[in-house]
Amino acid sequence: MNVARTKGFIRDEGLDLEVTDFGSGAKGLQALIGRNVDMTIGVYEHTIRMQAKGMDIRSVVLHSNAPGIAIAIPKGYAGFVLPRSGNALKHGLSAANSPGLIDSLYRGELKVILLNTDPTRPYHVHRGDRIAQLVIQKVEEVRWVEVDELDANDRGGGFGHSGR
Repeated sequence: MNVARTKGFIRDEGLDLEVTDFGSGAKGLQALIGRNVDMTIGVYEHTIRMQAKGMDIRSVVLHSNAPGIAIAIPKGYAGFVLPRSGNALKHGLSAANSPGLIDSLYRGELKVILLNTDPTRPYHVHRGDRIAQLVIQKVEEVRWVEVDELDANDRGGGFGHSGR
């Protein structure tokens, strides 16, 4: 948000944004609960405890989790971050942008965007937990060709027309 504000994107869209640095997640969360702010970003391990005390918090989003692994995928390959099906089945935990694509030009630490789909049960990620899996796959280079019309087929109109 700060980058968008400093670059003028917020102003250019005619939006009014006030950014406040609360200095801690606890203070930001108190402002959110007190309806003094519309959103807050931070690390909130204590939010589940506050919910247990009766605070009306429906969802806490962990915007990324870095497992501490850096990679460099070779040219001609791509990495796909996938959720572990057991976590979805047992805990309601999934990778939010699955599959997450990592192209061969990316260099750096892996990050996994997690989503807890169970609003009644919190899930705590601990160091060493197996939260996702990485598949490395060869990818073909594609050359796009602009055409005036597409080949015909008997598939139908799309969006469910290929069968059940």
